Amino acid sequence: MSDLTALVGSRICHDLISPIGAIGNGMELLAMAAAETHGEAPGEELALISDSVARANARIRMFRLAFGAAGEDTAVAGREVCEILADYFGGSRLSVTADPPASLSRSAAKTALLSVLCAETALPRGGRMALSWRDGRITLSAEAERMTLDPRLWAPLTDGQPSGDDLRPAEVQFALLPIALAELGRSLSLGHDETSLTLAF
Repeated sequence: MSDLTALVGSRICHDLISPIGAIGNGMELLAMAAAETHGEAPGEELALISDSVARANARIRMFRLAFGAAGEDTAVAGREVCEILADYFGGSRLSVTADPPASLSRSAAKTALLSVLCAETALPRGGRMALSWRDGRITLSAEAERMTLDPRLWAPLTDGQPSGDDLRPAEVQFALLPIALAELGRSLSLGHDETSLTLAF
């Protein structure tokens, strides 16, 4: 049976991305009209709306790949993964880089993004993350002035146990990452200290 949760995630993101894209296009037309009519740059109001639309679009693209259904035979371009990460974390205190292959399976991309969303919770004050693909293995390295790993979230990952029933909506990636890893046939290794974190699978 298909993963209904992932299918619901895919459906929501699919249905939202078109109208949000249309709003973005409409904002561009308004900005062009203002420039042609008054010879002015877009006002603060248009700029604020345009920025909000861009952020919403970035989140939907991230969530569609990380939380949506991953077909067995579908592939994702490596540059798309890089674009999603750049757009999602653009303007934040987190710097994220990636060097994926030219093409990778959707399930591998999904697992990589879920690992990024998990690691993000350990860097509440910002920092740097880097995703690398070497010899068929994916590694996520993170650095910050101080790491904050909540044992309630991270212990089940390292113990191979299912996440508890007390997860908040913003923590759902911790329940989904083990499932994605199992579907890939991979196991997770975790190393961390006060300023660094490494996830490999």
